[in-house]
Amino acid sequence: MKNYSILLILLITFSCASKKENFMTSKVTSQPIDLLQFVNPFIGTKNMGHTFPGATAPFGMVQLSPETNQQPMFIDGKYNAETYKYCAGYQYNDSTIFGFSHTHFSGTGHSDLGDFLVMPTTGNLNLEPGDLSIPKSGYHSQFSHKNEDAEPGYYKVLLDDYNIKAELTASERVGFHQYTFPKSEDSHIILDLISNIYNYEDKNVWTFVRVENDSLITGYRQTNGWARTKKVFFAMQFSKPFKSYGHKKYDNVQYNGFYRRFNEEENFPEMAGKNIRAYFNFKTEENEKIKIKFALSNTSTAGALKNLEAEIPHWDFNITKQETQNKWNKELNKIVIDTETKAQKETFYTALYHTMLSPIIYEDVDGAYRGLDQNIHQSEGFTNFTIFSLWDTYRALHPLFNIIQPSRNNDMVKSMIAHHNQSVHKMLPIWSHYANENWCMVGYHSTTVIADAIIKGTTDVDINLALKASVNTTNVTYFDGIGEYVKLGFVPEDKSSSSVSKTLEYAFDDWCIAQIAKKAENTPVYNTYLNRSKNYKNVYDDGIGYMRPKLSDGTWRKEFDPIDTHGQGFIEGNALNYGLYVPHEIDNMIELMGGKDKFSEHLDYIFNTEIEDKYIEKNEDITRDGIIGNYVQGNEPGHHIPYLYNWTNHPYKTQERIRMIMNTMYSNGEDGLCGNDDAGQMSAWYVFSALGFYPVTPASNDYAIGSPMVNKAIINLENGKTITINTINQSTDNVYVEKVEVNGFTIKNHFLQYDAIKNGGEITFYLSPNPKIN
Repeated sequence: MKNYSILLILLITFSCASKKENFMTSKVTSQPIDLLQFVNPFIGTKNMGHTFPGATAPFGMVQLSPETNQQPMFIDGKYNAETYKYCAGYQYNDSTIFGFSHTHFSGTGHSDLGDFLVMPTTGNLNLEPGDLSIPKSGYHSQFSHKNEDAEPGYYKVLLDDYNIKAELTASERVGFHQYTFPKSEDSHIILDLISNIYNYEDKNVWTFVRVENDSLITGYRQTNGWARTKKVFFAMQFSKPFKSYGHKKYDNVQYNGFYRRFNEEENFPEMAGKNIRAYFNFKTEENEKIKIKFALSNTSTAGALKNLEAEIPHWDFNITKQETQNKWNKELNKIVIDTETKAQKETFYTALYHTMLSPIIYEDVDGAYRGLDQNIHQSEGFTNFTIFSLWDTYRALHPLFNIIQPSRNNDMVKSMIAHHNQSVHKMLPIWSHYANENWCMVGYHSTTVIADAIIKGTTDVDINLALKASVNTTNVTYFDGIGEYVKLGFVPEDKSSSSVSKTLEYAFDDWCIAQIAKKAENTPVYNTYLNRSKNYKNVYDDGIGYMRPKLSDGTWRKEFDPIDTHGQGFIEGNALNYGLYVPHEIDNMIELMGGKDKFSEHLDYIFNTEIEDKYIEKNEDITRDGIIGNYVQGNEPGHHIPYLYNWTNHPYKTQERIRMIMNTMYSNGEDGLCGNDDAGQMSAWYVFSALGFYPVTPASNDYAIGSPMVNKAIINLENGKTITINTINQSTDNVYVEKVEVNGFTIKNHFLQYDAIKNGGEITFYLSPNPKIN
C-alpha cells in the first residue's frame, strides 16, 4: 500500500524503516507545508451533514457560500420538513444556485442566517428567485459540479444560465466576490435582502440601505428568527461604478409619509422596508471582471467600513485568497499526520477544517461588538466570539481547542462570561448566536467548557467570577426545570419534557462546577455541587435497569419504552444510549447497572440490535446514515459510548468499535458525514479518535484510549512543544492495542493523562490483529 507521507509544520523529515512505518523528525524552517490539498469542503454537503462549501477564514465572521434552494420554513401554516435540508444553504444533489450569501452555520440541526444574498445575472432583469424545478423561472441559475471547485478560503462555479464565472474568497470580516461576465449591455448584480435560511413571511423586521455613491452601498437588516433580535450591518463596494440602480419593495405599505414625493424604486439613494430586493446595472465587456467587497459588522455601517478598509484595502482578489489560505494552512499544520491512504488524510484534514468554522469572531477590528443587552461594548483583554452550540461542542470540540487552540478557547470562555454579565437572567450561554440567546437544547454546558479550560490551565479568566457565573446559571429556577431539579433532585417529566436528559446533563455540569469550586478552594460550593452531581441516581429505575422519567410526585411514569427516541424523557436519544450518560461517575454507573460484565453485554446489545424505523421516524436529527444497531454516531449523546468498554473487562471492544465507526461513518466523499456536523463536534470526535484518545469526561485530567487511525502524528502546541504519536504495526487489520507507552513508560490502564502531554511528549501505540483479553 502506498504511503502518503507529508512533512511537519516547521518541516518534518521522513525516513522509512519499513514499508509500513514512517518516522518523522522535526527540523526548523520558516514555512509550513501544504495541507490545503487534503481538505475537501464538499464533505458533508450531501444528505444531513449540513456543511457549506463556500469561502471563509478560520473562525471568520463571513461565510460566503452558495444557496442551492430557497425553501420556506412553513407552507400553509405547517412546518416544511424540506427546509431542514438547507440548514447550511447548500445540498450537493441540487443543480441550481440562487446566489451567494454571507453568513452560514456549519453542521447545525436548526438554522438561521443566510444574510445578504448576491446574484450576478445578464439579460432582462428578473428580481424573482424562481422555482428550482423550473429552469429560467427566476434569477437562479443552473450549474454543474464539473464546473465547481472548493478549497479552504476559495470557491468557484460557472453559472450556466448567464455564462458568468463566480469566484469567492474572504477575510475574517469581508467577503470578496469576483464575477467574470460575458459581453452584455444588461449585466446586473442583485442584492436580495428578503432571502434568509429558515425563512418565513415575517422574519425580516426591517431593512435599510443607502447608496453612498456610484460604487458604495451601506445598510443593515434586522431579523426575527432563531435569534430573536439579530442585526447585521454591511458595506458593499463595487470595483466599477454601476450605470443605474433600483429596488422593489414587497411590503404592504399603509403609511409612507412624505417619501411619497419621490420615485423611490429607481435611482433613489435610500431604500427602507421589511422586504426589499435591490439591483445594480452594468455594461460589461467579454470576460470583464466585476469585483465586490462585502464587509459585515454587528455594530454599525461605520464599523463595516472600518472592517473593509482594515482587512481588504485593495482590489487584488488573489492576494486575499492567498492570505486566507495561508491562515488555513497555518491552522491545519497544528496537527501533522501520516496515514496509510490519501482518503484517510482527506477525511482527517477536512474534519480538522470543520472544527475551525465556529465559534466565529463577533467584533469589529477595533474590538467593538454588540452585546446580549443590544448595547455596543468594547472587548478588553479578549476577542469576542459567538455561535456557541454548547450541547454539542462541550463534548469534544472545546476539549480539542484546549490542546490546539488554547488562546482562542480562552477568548471563548471570556466571551461566555461577558454574555453572563450582559444577561438580564444572569446566565451563561445555553445556545447563543449573534448577540442572542436562542435557548436550544438542554443543560448549562458553558460551565463545562469553562471548567475544562480551568482544569487544563488554558484560561486566565478570574476563577471566582467564573464560579459565580456558573452558580448563577444553575439557580435560574424558571429555566428548563431547574427549580424542580434543585428542589427534588431530578427534573420531573410532568413539569418539563426531556426530563431524564436534563437531569443527566445537569448532574454532569454540576460536577464540573464542583471542579471549579475545588480549584477556587471554595469548599461550601464544592460540597453543594458534588452532591448535586449525584442526582443521576434519582432517575435510575433498578427494577428495569434503565434511566427513566419520573413524575413530580416521585413515581415513575408508567408509559415508557426504552428504545423509542420520542416522548420518553430523552431529547434526540433513548434510554438505551442516552441513559448511559454519567461521564463523571462511570464506575458507579456501571455498578448501578449490574457490574462490568453485564454492562459490557448492554453495550454489545446497543451495537448489535437493529432499531426499528418507528422509533426514530419522528426525529429529524436521527437518520439511518448514522446508526449502527441502536448506536447513533450521527448525534451527540452517544459519542462517548464506544469508549465505555474501557471501564469494563473488555476494553478491546472499544478499539474495534472505534475503528469500525471511523471506517464506516466517515469518508472523503460528499456524504462523508453520518449526521449533522453540529458546529464541529462530529468532526472533533473523528480528530480525537484518529489520534487514539478521546475526552469522555471533560473537566478531568483523563482521556480514554481508543485505536488510532494514523501511522504517525505530531501535534504542534502553542507553547512551542510537540506531542508525537507513534503507531507500531499500523494496518487495517491491526486495530487492537497491545500496549501504550507515554514518554517511555507503559501505562497500566486504558487512560491517558493530560498532565503527561500538556508540555509535549511522546505516545506510542503498539497495535496487533489480536485482541488483548483481560
